Amino acid sequence: MPRTMLTDDAWEILKVLLKESGRVYNKYEHRNTLEGILYRMRTGIQWRDLPSEFGLWNTVYRRFNLWSKKGILQKLFESLASEGDPEWLFLDGSIVKAHQDSSGAAGKQDEAIGKSRGGNSTKIHLAVDSGGLPVYFELSGGQVNDIVHAQSLIINSPQADIVCADKGHDSEAFRAYVEESGADANIPRKRNNKLGNDDMDWCLYRYRHLVENAFLRIKRYRAISTRYDKLARNYSSTVALAFMMMWLPMYCGTNNVQRSTASSITVKLMLEL
Repeated sequence: MPRTMLTDDAWEILKVLLKESGRVYNKYEHRNTLEGILYRMRTGIQWRDLPSEFGLWNTVYRRFNLWSKKGILQKLFESLASEGDPEWLFLDGSIVKAHQDSSGAAGKQDEAIGKSRGGNSTKIHLAVDSGGLPVYFELSGGQVNDIVHAQSLIINSPQADIVCADKGHDSEAFRAYVEESGADANIPRKRNNKLGNDDMDWCLYRYRHLVENAFLRIKRYRAISTRYDKLARNYSSTVALAFMMMWLPMYCGTNNVQRSTASSITVKLMLEL
């Protein structure tokens, strides 16, 4: 049997979330299917090469594609991330090399693949909370500047006290937007900026490595570090699955699972005292 990733505790949590999503029937084979999707994410193999222990490869792929269309994996990630600690919000972007097989998708939709110095690439724009756990992400072509998606990250992330980002987000308009949203902006200005950085909290800025660590953790998975998916929604679902695996250890060992009143798919997992 190939190495698997889900513990019994992790599966119990995901099983509740799948049921709460309202779009997935409770079937006994879902755990094995999800393990097959995780195996492909970890190894980056073609779907046809999926070990038979996970079932027929086309069955696993069809279910992954269906869940991707319905946004199931994205909603699971959002449910887990709803319990984040947004006192600090760290923003950054990271470029991922797009394999030659990922280009050429039929249709005129933007599949978040662009040209950069290294060729075809995709950029992941990410916001993490005070503990370095992901709370929201977006995809774009690799040539897109971080500042283009900065406001969207703020809008879709929980309300933070301080927003911290690197010089790629150096924009007075963005700082003003952060202030208007009720947070303080801790973003260094570039060297040629006459305003200087006297207002910077450099001690807090040192913790910006938390967002870099998040990228490091998901890029251990081969299907994340190199994009093989033609469709942006499929790659986005794979990234959401990787971020889910970062969140699950925070919940494992919990017994009490309740439905949140804020959303029909959000659950609150209360730790045992």
